[in-house]
Amino acid sequence: MKILVTGGSASGKSAVAEELCVKLGKQTAYIATMQPFGKDAAYRIDRHRKLRAGKGFLTVEQYTDISKAANKLGSQADTLLIECLSNLCANEIFSPEGAGQEAEHRIAQGIAALGERYENVIVVTNEIFSDGIAYPRETMEYFQTLGRLNARLARWADGVVEVFCGIPLYRKDPENRVKGCMET
Repeated sequence: MKILVTGGSASGKSAVAEELCVKLGKQTAYIATMQPFGKDAAYRIDRHRKLRAGKGFLTVEQYTDISKAANKLGSQADTLLIECLSNLCANEIFSPEGAGQEAEHRIAQGIAALGERYENVIVVTNEIFSDGIAYPRETMEYFQTLGRLNARLARWADGVVEVFCGIPLYRKDPENRVKGCMET
């Protein structure tokens, strides 16, 4: 199953995505995309590690070219949690190792390739478009790329879950497979 989990900052997306992984998978892997830059990033990485503790996740760090996570994992997992698309998108656009102008294509192709190889792929993304603030051109281009990726992955996914205040709202779940998984 392919699932996109979206929502605002600190909305509970990670907890919902982790629960989905644990319920769907036998062998779960966490694909970490946040680069450890500075105290804030270190705090957030540590927080996410603590959230996953004891849940059996194999962790792979993959900051760019998400398809390469399969080289590191091989057949050690059947269910992947990619956390998160907004970090991956920023890395691909702004990092020297990233794809730059080709970020959207590289990310979409990489996630699609992972979806072909692994039974379940859950992608966490952020809803960052509602503040109405005009940002510098580079930031707006990043927002637009992430928005296109969110829409593209929502079409690709079997299910889309929006998390609001820790409550999962099933936006795309035609056969109630995602919701059913969460209720068992």
